[in-house]
Amino acid sequence: MTEPKSIKLLQIVVEGNTGSTGTIAEAIGGMALSYGWESYIAHGRYPRKSTSKIIRIGTDLDVYLHGIETRLFDRHGLGSRRATKKLVVQISEINPDIIHLHHLHGYYINIDIVFKYLHKANKPVVWTFHDCWAFTGHCCHFDYIGCEKWKIECNNCPQKKEYPKSFFIDKSKKNYYRKQYLFTSLQNLTIVSVSKWLNNLVSQSIFKNTPHRYIYNGVDTEVFKPNENSEATKVVYNVKNKYLILGVASPWGKRKGFSDFIQLSKYLKSDEVVILVGLNKWEIDILPNNVVGLLKTENKQQLVDLYSAADVFVNPTLEDNFPTTNIEALACGTPVITYNTGGSPEAITNDTGIVVEKGSITGLLKAIEKVRAVEKKQFTESCRKRAVDNYSKDKQFLKYFELYNKLLRKK
Repeated sequence: MTEPKSIKLLQIVVEGNTGSTGTIAEAIGGMALSYGWESYIAHGRYPRKSTSKIIRIGTDLDVYLHGIETRLFDRHGLGSRRATKKLVVQISEINPDIIHLHHLHGYYINIDIVFKYLHKANKPVVWTFHDCWAFTGHCCHFDYIGCEKWKIECNNCPQKKEYPKSFFIDKSKKNYYRKQYLFTSLQNLTIVSVSKWLNNLVSQSIFKNTPHRYIYNGVDTEVFKPNENSEATKVVYNVKNKYLILGVASPWGKRKGFSDFIQLSKYLKSDEVVILVGLNKWEIDILPNNVVGLLKTENKQQLVDLYSAADVFVNPTLEDNFPTTNIEALACGTPVITYNTGGSPEAITNDTGIVVEKGSITGLLKAIEKVRAVEKKQFTESCRKRAVDNYSKDKQFLKYFELYNKLLRKK
């Protein structure tokens, strides 16, 4: 008797098993393997060891040249022609049953070539939106400046010099209509947003007639969990006997709240200290005395130690979709204070943290004071339960497989 054909899943993501999206793709691939599927991950850069079969899209030089084309001509997503043609040949040889897209920005893939292939192949495609780039003419985020051109027609982009930066030319109108033509050409496309907030935006965008839903990101709650080393961790970072306020991002910058942390530090009490993880060297050099800066780390245990040692996690992001850092903190039993922006508040309840008006330093200070008035142990159980019940990677990513199987049955 012939053995049944195993299902082949192929994912496309900018980073290989690193960063938030690369880690998510790796976890989904691992789950596919556990079901007896074949898993392939095609990525643009930062190759790291994976349990899936890895395909590197292009080279570092291809990424560099794509970046130049973006800077000079505002043609992001239209470079990497040779690399994408090679990728299409490789995908054809693999002949996957399901194709799952993540970020298609990041200077590594040509959207024109890949979508013409997807249209011709007519396979079920799931596309996870981790930001808004797919339905704008240029930017990944517009919440910070309150732009709503994406609803009708992008043009004269006010964020031309923001990522993916263009120095001189503005092709946001042409890019907008190109995306609309390419991305809505697929008959078997399902959009998955990582928050209710983003899913609502999708329903107002060029994808309003495309099937769409939301699935929250998940974290490994067996790794991110409370530990008993809080005091020892504080000693390591020279913040013993301090009330520890933690912030984690990479990269930081104004929109992630770096400037807000600097402002916040001016009003902290003498026994309060901030640790920021994910800074670059020049950001560390300008920190005030009551802020400790750490470089980006891939060491999950280091992050678990910091989350667990923190008395409160503060995320003053000014635009975001659904920060993984919030649920990592919750999983480690630490309450979260965040701005009311994007999907960031969706993980927070009254017994797991506080949501503050966007940009309000006074609001952050009052929230910290309110959390501090209650011992952290009063939050820990609720925070942990919130993460395990709602944001465990196994529970969340299982929803993708339910979607995959639904699409395969339909096909």
